[in-house]
Amino acid sequence: MKFSKLFFVALVSVSVFVSCTNDDDKVDSGDYNEGVLVLNEGSSGQGSVSYISNDLNAFTQDAYTTVNGSDLLGKFVQSIFFYGDRAYIIAGGSNKITIVNRNTFKILAKIETGLITPRYGVVKDGKAYVTNANTYANFGDPADAVGNTDDFIAVIDLASNKVESKIELKATANRIVLENGKLYVTEPYNNDKLLVVNTSTKTLEAPINIGSDADGMEVKDGTLYVMRSPYGVSSEIVKVKLSDNSLSKITFPADLQGAKNIDIEQNKIYYTVGTSVYGMDLAATEASKTPILNYTSTSKYGKMYGFAVKNNRIFIADGGDFSANSKAYVYSLTGTLEKEFTVGVGPNGFYFND
Repeated sequence: MKFSKLFFVALVSVSVFVSCTNDDDKVDSGDYNEGVLVLNEGSSGQGSVSYISNDLNAFTQDAYTTVNGSDLLGKFVQSIFFYGDRAYIIAGGSNKITIVNRNTFKILAKIETGLITPRYGVVKDGKAYVTNANTYANFGDPADAVGNTDDFIAVIDLASNKVESKIELKATANRIVLENGKLYVTEPYNNDKLLVVNTSTKTLEAPINIGSDADGMEVKDGTLYVMRSPYGVSSEIVKVKLSDNSLSKITFPADLQGAKNIDIEQNKIYYTVGTSVYGMDLAATEASKTPILNYTSTSKYGKMYGFAVKNNRIFIADGGDFSANSKAYVYSLTGTLEKEFTVGVGPNGFYFND
């Protein structure tokens, strides 16, 4: 599921890893090229992927089933990463990654061993690095901390589609980005460190203390921008200069508490609070309090569940009730609604297949 371990607990109590992913490789056209893939997490059932063409005129609600019939992606479809002409669709609830041709969506293979609650992945030199949440802690027992320290990164050889090794993190792990041969991994659930992994040695380097409850990340011009939203205190964007790991911060005012999502497009930072989207210049030292847009949601947990900014548009996915199909909205950068689509259950992210 998209939720951090802390949020997972909240959902369990009521009985229920900008992220947009881009890829610069140009590949042959197909039915699902030149468009946006909307990842639908699903609930206790199966996840799906919807397709929206770049001109917003073509739409397929369930591209995978349309092409592959009765084959299923798995439970709690978490994220997608790309490599060449392939898309890798991670299903955390089924411990597998389904590989499809990113343009035709025809299934190519599956990775079904060596994964335990996989979440997010990146690729370097023909190897995929995928965070795995492993087991969850027994939150009814304060002495059980195993689930907070047993996460790992699975290293996958993309030529054989086999997990060849794993990097033990001795921590929790969620989102992951790759920059200059290093992996940067957010550590949710009240931990205050940004994990750093050297891909050459497959070992942990000294972590970076950025504060607790970090989630979304974006890299721009050698700086890593991390959104933090600790419960009950001010949200902030932590800026990590990767050349020396020095930090600076933009602390949000009290009325922007609970900020989440971050995306950088054309030297502007976009972020969300509740059902509002905000933007500020990359060089700004204070957060904007003037929303670009607001949308209406009745979702209890899934407001702004998916978010991205790309190609002069703002993309929003509402989680809905996580049992029925929900909505994705496309806005201009000035906040004008251009189109809305009924996608799948629990849409949690946008991936641009250009």
